[in-house]
Amino acid sequence: MSMDGAVAIVTGGGTGIGASVVRRLASRGVRCVVNYASSRDEAEALAGEVEGIAVKADVADDVACRALAQAAVAKWGQVDLLVNNAGRTKFANHEDLDALTAEDFVDLYRLNTVAAFQMIRACAPSMREGGIGSVVNVASVAGVYGMGSSVAYAASKGAMITMTLSLARVLAPAIRVNAVAPGYVGTGWFEKRLGADGFAKLNDRIAGAVPMRFATGPDDIAGPIVNLLDPVSRVITGEVITLDAGSHLDVGLSRRPGREL
Repeated sequence: MSMDGAVAIVTGGGTGIGASVVRRLASRGVRCVVNYASSRDEAEALAGEVEGIAVKADVADDVACRALAQAAVAKWGQVDLLVNNAGRTKFANHEDLDALTAEDFVDLYRLNTVAAFQMIRACAPSMREGGIGSVVNVASVAGVYGMGSSVAYAASKGAMITMTLSLARVLAPAIRVNAVAPGYVGTGWFEKRLGADGFAKLNDRIAGAVPMRFATGPDDIAGPIVNLLDPVSRVITGEVITLDAGSHLDVGLSRRPGREL
């Protein structure tokens, strides 16, 4: 079985990890729906590079999810692969229990967890028919270790991981469902926030702190995602793969004086 000629939807596909996934899928002969919410220019330019279409949709809205799936079917007659990459966060100190509201939790869950469920539900009928149905949810090490930008973000990604296991069980054997849990990923978001020099310094600091001694970029995450989507990985479902250049190896360990971390 081959990915050549398959149809994929990548949410949040215009920039960052999503854009890298689209390019890698296209190199394997996959036709792509590049979903975006606000990055219209980037998504349309990317769709023009590959055999793809750019479709605006707020995947937190179930109606929009169904329309997005239908756009793929209308264009190519099928949906085979889905990458739930769209997401957001809110920064808040974990120790400050007043830094988050109930609305913050609902907002993050709506996009980081519920949207992924809605997209899977919208695509499942077509994916069952194609014979190579595969989903990859982009979670985070925050959801594994309860850390990261905020408690609400970590909780939403933890819920996404649990959902991955549940849906892998019930959608088998027709559809495989897996997740990746990236650590730091040096996307354009950091460069815009920190500037070129600040971004370079951050990458240098990250590279010095992880066992593999490099700062992870979007393409480093896209590779494993595409490998999971590939039918060659048909024995893999219900897995959560940590993609953090080995930094999880030091989680919870004491820091010895002089250790370069």
